[in-house]
Amino acid sequence: MYEALHLFALMPFPNIDPVAFSIGPLAIHWYGLAYVAGIMLGWFYARRLAANASLWRDGQSPITAVQLDDFLVWVAAGIVLGGRIGYILFYDMAAVAANPIRAIEIWNGGMSFHGGFIGATIAMIIFARRNAIPVWSMFDTVAAVVPFGLFFGRIANFINGELWGRLSSAPWAVVFPTGGPFARHPSQLYEAGLEGIVLVLVLALLIFRFKALKVPGTIAGTFVVGYALCRIFVEFFREPDAQLGYLLGTNWLTMGMVLSLPMIAAGLWAIVRARAAATSAAKA
Repeated sequence: MYEALHLFALMPFPNIDPVAFSIGPLAIHWYGLAYVAGIMLGWFYARRLAANASLWRDGQSPITAVQLDDFLVWVAAGIVLGGRIGYILFYDMAAVAANPIRAIEIWNGGMSFHGGFIGATIAMIIFARRNAIPVWSMFDTVAAVVPFGLFFGRIANFINGELWGRLSSAPWAVVFPTGGPFARHPSQLYEAGLEGIVLVLVLALLIFRFKALKVPGTIAGTFVVGYALCRIFVEFFREPDAQLGYLLGTNWLTMGMVLSLPMIAAGLWAIVRARAAATSAAKA
C-alpha cells in the first residue's frame, strides 16, 4: 500500500529553502515574510474599504486611514502573542511543562490560528474602545482582510514542508521531506485555497454587491463561520499534530476540528445579532 502511495506522487515537492535570504547573520524566513505580506496587503485593502464611504452605514466610514495605520502594531502583537500562547495551551502544554524555556523558542515553530484569532480579537476590542470606533465595524474591517494572511501563511507552511496532509494516492499528492517516503495530501494548499482565496472572494461579494458593511457584524460573523467550516473540512485531509493524534479514540477527530466548532456557533450568533440590530434600527 505505502509503496503504491509513493508511486502515485506525481507532484514534486518544490524543496524551496525555508530561508528566503540572509543579511549577514540574520536569516529571513519565508514564514516571516508571509506574515509581513499578509499584514501589509490586508492593511492596504482595509484602507481602500475605509476610503469608500458608500460601503458603510450612513455613508461614513467609522474608521480612518490614520487609525488603521496605528492599528497595524496592535494587530501584529495580538496575532503573534496570541498565536504563540494558543499553540502552547492547545497543542504543546506537556512539552512546555517539562521544559519551560520551550515557551519562548519561537524559532522552533509553533503558532496556532485559533490563539492568534483570540489575540487579534482582544487587540481589536481594546483599540476600538480607545479610539471610539464601533467594535463590530472594527471586527468587520479586520475580518474582511484576514484571508490574505491565511493565504500567505499556508503557502509558507507548504514551502517549509510542515503541517502536511494524510497519506494519499491522489495524482497531486506530494512526498514531503519531513513526512516520510510516502505521498501525502498537500493540505496546506487546500487551506490556502479555501481559507484564503475562496473566503476573501465570498466576503468581497458580500461587501461590494450586498453592502454587508452597512450591517455591522455580518462580515465578521461570516468570516468566522466560513473559516471554521473550511478548517474542519481540510482537517479530514490533514495529518493531526503528532503530540496529540486523533482525539477521543477516533481515527478522524482532531484538535483543529474541536477548536473550530465553537467558532461556528459564535459566527452564527454574530450574523443573527447583526440582522436583529439592523431590523430594530429600521423600525426605530
